Amino acid sequence: MAAPAAPGGGDPRTDSLLDRETARWLQWDQNPLTLESVKQLIAEGNKEELQKCFGARMEFGTAGLRAAMGAGVARMNDLTIIQTTQGFCRYLEKQFSDLKQRGVVISFDARAHPASGSSSRRFARLAATTFITQGIPVYLFSDITPTPFVPYTVLHLKLCAGIMITASHNPKQDNGYKVYWENGAQITHPHDKGIAQAIEENLEPWPQAWDDSLLNGSPLLHDPSASVSKDYYEDLKKYCFHRSVNRETKLKFVHTSVHGVGHSFVQSAFRAFDFVPPEAVPEQKDPDPEFPTVKYPNPEEGKGVLNLSFALADKIKAKVILANDPDADRLAVAEKQDSGEWRVFSGNELGALLGWWLFTCWREKNQDPSALKDTYMLSSTVSSKILRAIALKEGFHFEETLTGFKWMGNRAKQLIDQGKNVLFAFEEAIGYMCCPFVLDKDGVSAAVISAELASFLATKNLSLSQQLKAIYVEYGYHITKASYFICHDQGTIKKLFENLRNYDGKNNYPKTCGRFEISGIRDLTTGYDDGQPDKKAVLPTSKSSQMITFTFANGCVATMRTSGTEPKIKYYAELCAPPGNSDPEQLKKELNELVTAIEEHFFQPQKYNLQAKAE
Repeated sequence: MAAPAAPGGGDPRTDSLLDRETARWLQWDQNPLTLESVKQLIAEGNKEELQKCFGARMEFGTAGLRAAMGAGVARMNDLTIIQTTQGFCRYLEKQFSDLKQRGVVISFDARAHPASGSSSRRFARLAATTFITQGIPVYLFSDITPTPFVPYTVLHLKLCAGIMITASHNPKQDNGYKVYWENGAQITHPHDKGIAQAIEENLEPWPQAWDDSLLNGSPLLHDPSASVSKDYYEDLKKYCFHRSVNRETKLKFVHTSVHGVGHSFVQSAFRAFDFVPPEAVPEQKDPDPEFPTVKYPNPEEGKGVLNLSFALADKIKAKVILANDPDADRLAVAEKQDSGEWRVFSGNELGALLGWWLFTCWREKNQDPSALKDTYMLSSTVSSKILRAIALKEGFHFEETLTGFKWMGNRAKQLIDQGKNVLFAFEEAIGYMCCPFVLDKDGVSAAVISAELASFLATKNLSLSQQLKAIYVEYGYHITKASYFICHDQGTIKKLFENLRNYDGKNNYPKTCGRFEISGIRDLTTGYDDGQPDKKAVLPTSKSSQMITFTFANGCVATMRTSGTEPKIKYYAELCAPPGNSDPEQLKKELNELVTAIEEHFFQPQKYNLQAKAE
């Protein structure tokens, strides 16, 4: 049967592009569900929907790909996975002469989209097929794993690259393709551009691209599940400092994996630390791509995601809740307060607790003061500066990187290769690297290390909240507030940031925000930093994303930036007080006033028609 003609009747250039894209799709797609849905749209002349599916190809960036599952070049589906992997494969062949000896690792989460026949498992098999047909060994996990297992395997088996099929904590219709380099960290520039170009050059599926039965019995296919799991927990045991406390503790824990992959892995991590495994929230323990009990499967959204955890914890009298996101690379922690309320720690607060704890445990084993000069902690530029305050007082090094674990992972690897000791890295979006054998955020290790911290504090009759207060009293209060506005229009976002760059006439940034005086500006979009002698920023800059940091005379630092994966303009504000200024309520009040001024004067939500974060 001849393919139905693609619809015309609009802008001739757009039409011819759509015609070309849909024609190629009809020729190349072998998934009956996505193929049929495109044929139907063409038959109906549904121009608008075709434009959504074919108007623009997903862009391969440093975070890989993330998009909704469904038909078309703008979506995650069998064909776009094949095309992406073909490009990635060709790019790796150019970069590594020993690719056929070393190979790659591939794993996946539990996401699925029955309407398009898509699932993370299917995408992983098609990606593996691409490499196997080119004679490249593939270490394909036979079942779901947490994302951190992929960077762990890359380093552990000295592979050339890793692919994780996951959309992490995104809504259920999304999926993603996350890429790691041979150093075990996420890729950075210029690899993203090189891979993107190679994808464009390899769009037509190779002869055996669709035949994933080639995997069955292939001598090039290896299942690393059992050996990697065993070795990961052996490595994790080195970060257990109080085994006898863990054995004896009366503290009870509740864990939720929010319908994701985390359950059995966190149970195993607890056993590795000699804990009784935590009580799992039964409704959320098994993987379910529908995420039936939550609106968004993201523990960062706070209490809404944790309602079932609170109920179970109250029932069994557990004091601490540990929550992973669906691919188990993030962790949220909540603690029952004496008032009976549950306190959900922010990413920055848990970063302060874990940073303090890992330093305290390390120092007990390393009494020699000279060891401090080779010891580092990292956090991203929009995260709390609490580690900087601890480092200043204790004598180790603190470094700030750009936003995202790809920067911290790559920097940590450079430091480790120079013989330095990286104790900890974190970002405010509840991501923690507690063990440098994974150069990315890892919610499995963070969960069990948080449990050991809570159990140890309990022996001193201290809660996590009390210890957090003690950290702030000793190193200075760090009060943070972060939120975002939703904006779907790139033009509006650009206008808003350009307005800030030309606030008082051309090329003049604002000098005040309401009653607050600005003492410093760093713009990582343009590369300007008035705190440097040559006015040039030290951190890498990126013209493709917006990011401006304002330092205020009162010690507050506020950053406005665009998100790489969502239609959001985010802001992060922190008031850093020196030790001794111990009136947190007064500091909170001042920070709230400043944030209100930033929203009113810099965001101008009415003018730009921005949608505030839903509380």
